[in-house]
Amino acid sequence: MEKRVSLKDVAKEVGVSTALVSYVLNNKKEGRIRKEVAQKIREVAHKLNYRPNQIAKSLKTRKTYTIGLVVADIANAFFSTLARIIEDEAEKNRYTVIFGSSDEMAERSQKLLDVLLDRQVDGVILAAAEKTEPQIRQLQERGIPFVLVDRYFPSLDVNYVGVKNFEAAYQCAVHLLESGRRRIGIVGFKTTLIHLEDRKKGFLKGLKDHGVSVKKEQIKEVALDASKEEVEAAIQQLLAEPNPVDALFFASNKLSTFGLIYINTLPLQVPEDLAICSFDQSDATELFYSRLTYVRQPLHEMGRQAIELLLQAINDGGAVRQIHLDAELVIGQSTTPCKSVAKKN
Repeated sequence: MEKRVSLKDVAKEVGVSTALVSYVLNNKKEGRIRKEVAQKIREVAHKLNYRPNQIAKSLKTRKTYTIGLVVADIANAFFSTLARIIEDEAEKNRYTVIFGSSDEMAERSQKLLDVLLDRQVDGVILAAAEKTEPQIRQLQERGIPFVLVDRYFPSLDVNYVGVKNFEAAYQCAVHLLESGRRRIGIVGFKTTLIHLEDRKKGFLKGLKDHGVSVKKEQIKEVALDASKEEVEAAIQQLLAEPNPVDALFFASNKLSTFGLIYINTLPLQVPEDLAICSFDQSDATELFYSRLTYVRQPLHEMGRQAIELLLQAINDGGAVRQIHLDAELVIGQSTTPCKSVAKKN
């Protein structure tokens, strides 16, 4: 096995003390060291392929400068984008992110947390899966710094960053009504996750406040891990009613992506025959012939705030903060007002 290069090896090659090499490579007291000496030390360290002993360093500083990130599905555009933002924000603070997907399963979430904590991460950011409240409580009891992102549990007083789901979905409902639609179908998830429940409640409240009631048959819910075929079946049922829906609200980008792929095969036009509004979007929805109306979540701010909260928790604990950010309704062609509304205007 190749011998690991040490600070002492670098110091010997340069002809300086080990302490001086340590100061330079750890960016300490450089103002007191001649620039040419510091440059020489770096060049020799690079030539010898020196790598710091992170285990020894963490024992001294009590930090590994690593963060764990657990998301639902890294393949989902929402989570992959958020993960990249968190990674970039962490890098600005000299932290490395280790991440994994729970696949919306509590058991997998626990395994990931166990691995991350075994690796001595300094803190964790989680998009919590269903039935993971006991895991969150355990982190709290053990004093592990963590922040929930996107999802939260009302019963837990913990750090959280997410969006105002209820208000954003309410705005979607009002917009569809203003576009002249009255028979509106909802495709959502059958879940106990509060942020998704808030979307359904907010949308229904928006309709109710404007005098429009929704029948049970107009609400279709699929499992969190639903396949494309299950989403297609839900849409088929909504369109097969004697008085079919004239608009659809998809509660997530996964649902709208599956939905638009199917709708594109049907003998109807968007928005003339069917208006569509989605909570969030993906790259795939941008390829649909009618530009999608959707809720844009402030991902950069979510990622920045999540890192900020976590670093505060790591460094000094600090008071618990729960941040609910505003989301923006981006109006596209898929909800263009129908003819009856256009005539009135």
